[in-house]
Amino acid sequence: MKFIGKSVEKIDGMAITTGEAVYTDDQCTESYLYVHIVRSPHAFAKIESINVDKALSFRGVESVLTYHDVPNVRFTVAGQSYPEPSPYDRKILDEYVRYVGDPVAIIAADSEATAKKAEKLLRIDYDVLTPVLDPKEAEMSDSKVHPESDLSVHFDFGCDPSKNLAGTYEVGYGKMDEAFESCDVIVENEYSSQAQAHAMMETYRSLSYLDAEGKLTIVSATQIPFHVRRIAAQALEMKEENIRVLKPRIGGGFGGKQTIATELIGALVTMKTGKPARVVYNRKETFSTSSSRHAMHVNIKIGATTDGVIKAIDMQALSDTGAYGEHGWTVLMVAGHKSLPLYNQAVAARYRGKVVYTNKMPAGALRGYGVTQAIFAMESALNELADKLGIDPAELRLKNIIREGDHNPILEGSNEDAAAMLQSCTLNRCIEKGRELIGWNEKFPRQEMGGSKVRGVGMAITMQGSGIAEIDSATAEIVKNSDKSYTLKIGATDMGTGCDTILLQMAADALEVPLNQIEVVTGDTDNMPYDTGSYASSTTYVTGNAVLRAVKDLKMKLKEDVLLPVMGSGTFSGNTSPPPFIAGFAEVEVDTLTGQIALLNYVAAVDCGTVINTNLARIQVEGGLVQGIGMALYEDVQYTSKGRMMTDTFMQYKVPTRRDINDLQIEFVPSYEPTGPAGAKSIGEVVINTPPPAIAHAIANATGVHLRSLPIKPEDLCMAIRHNNAQNNSRVTLIPDLIHEIRMS
Repeated sequence: MKFIGKSVEKIDGMAITTGEAVYTDDQCTESYLYVHIVRSPHAFAKIESINVDKALSFRGVESVLTYHDVPNVRFTVAGQSYPEPSPYDRKILDEYVRYVGDPVAIIAADSEATAKKAEKLLRIDYDVLTPVLDPKEAEMSDSKVHPESDLSVHFDFGCDPSKNLAGTYEVGYGKMDEAFESCDVIVENEYSSQAQAHAMMETYRSLSYLDAEGKLTIVSATQIPFHVRRIAAQALEMKEENIRVLKPRIGGGFGGKQTIATELIGALVTMKTGKPARVVYNRKETFSTSSSRHAMHVNIKIGATTDGVIKAIDMQALSDTGAYGEHGWTVLMVAGHKSLPLYNQAVAARYRGKVVYTNKMPAGALRGYGVTQAIFAMESALNELADKLGIDPAELRLKNIIREGDHNPILEGSNEDAAAMLQSCTLNRCIEKGRELIGWNEKFPRQEMGGSKVRGVGMAITMQGSGIAEIDSATAEIVKNSDKSYTLKIGATDMGTGCDTILLQMAADALEVPLNQIEVVTGDTDNMPYDTGSYASSTTYVTGNAVLRAVKDLKMKLKEDVLLPVMGSGTFSGNTSPPPFIAGFAEVEVDTLTGQIALLNYVAAVDCGTVINTNLARIQVEGGLVQGIGMALYEDVQYTSKGRMMTDTFMQYKVPTRRDINDLQIEFVPSYEPTGPAGAKSIGEVVINTPPPAIAHAIANATGVHLRSLPIKPEDLCMAIRHNNAQNNSRVTLIPDLIHEIRMS
């Protein structure tokens, strides 16, 4: 292979670096109406009355829209294939507002200043209701986040608004009680992971206008252009053929742009006024009125024999979806599906969960998609089990992990032979390589550094998937032009990941032509082939397979000596979702007097099948690790007691900077996935999952304190160490309630 496996430069890299790349807002002109969203000051309320007369008559105001002016249609903003496994619980504007920041009215004006002055002229009366803010109390609360009678679902996934339930899920195998009875050692704990913001560079934004033929055109920084078109048609009561979605360059998404944010608002204004409209969220709106990771509490019970054979795993999750249920059930489901198969020696494994409504900003898709939360619990419990057994945690994993050729009933797919059997896996070699790179044998578990400084090492492993089996699909087209050049048309969305580049590499290798002989075009629902979108770690695997099929089709047609130009096309929708794997290792230094934590080194050994582009894959790993480090130590979406988000700027919401990150060592340990393009699997999401449990483990080894709630803050660790010393215990475990008790004392 001439190009696959090589560090080909990102084809749009220079344009992005020099500022030549065109993003959504770069296409805006003075003719666009400025759209301002009036938002709820209450976590839960019903709009009793709203008077727009004075605002509408204010000079420069074009339109003021309320819930009286929108289609009476409920839908979901989740970018998922139809029929979506998310409740239809939203309207563009509703008489109920369900979190601080929920839209109340839409003002379209000639400027931002005009719109904000007009907002002050609105007269709005609210019936303020009691909000549901604690997910553990949601099911029994007298307040119902969704009291409406027209909420609907496509199929039964346990959605019950009368109990504030957005969904339930259960999967498993084996006889649980018997399995635990055969165990000599059992660990059972609760682990809590927080809501996390996407914190992408480009905020949410879209433009809308009517083209020369009257077609509604939406220009959007989105991961899901084809889903945007379908959802817009539904919400606006239009035909899909009358809507076109254009996707320019995207300044990051991380899953946030798999959920519709601005598109429907601008499109509604355009359809009501006939004029082009611009909606751009500022940073506060992006933090507080879009979506976040689902905060999740996971109870886990793991049992093993004294020689370290894991017999039973039982997990139970409670997930907070916030005010609306988009992605709620699928995040809950994926958390179990992509964590339980890791430990294949278990004769019984079960995962149960509930996702509940609360009056907070909705949760949605975020890199890792539930697996991040589940892996924090799973791997933390495994490390505590190893401690209790007196077995090296690396050895405990090597004894119990799934391996190539193994079968597991929870692996995805409908083809029983292909789905149940793992066809590619170097996880065992990843563990061995990772502990070699971190110096595990020399450093585990801790090193005294003198004074109050102590160092510890920790580890975790993870898996993910490659697209959604039997749901995600992609079509690619490749045209041989009359000048012997080629045009590759794809519907996938490059949001900075470099997918345009790696798909070009695949096509060039298959065609045996230079890279510069192929042009990649994308981002237009009218002119590009269908693709479900860039999410679920699908692009390399799903769209890559479609590209190779398109090239194969083209080559067959060229053999028939047909006249130029000629086009080949290929479609792929797999019945399996082959998992990539990572073994992650952390080394930290802790000041036991202050609780200050310094991450000295992080090692990731990665199995993503065949590595298509070494540099781009490495960047994906580095970026995901840093996000995971942020979740472990810094990032935390916080609310007041009345439900207002406090962390709505980068001054309050802390993400890691370069000064917080020391060494990142990344080593690829390739496997060959027979169903993947050139043997490749995904890499986009799996990279975020190991830092939280690995860092927590390293801190526990350094200090003797297990903290089971993220993020791990110096003040919490300091108090825990002092509590441990006061109790004169060699090791102590702290759950969130105990941390709260210490703070209060």
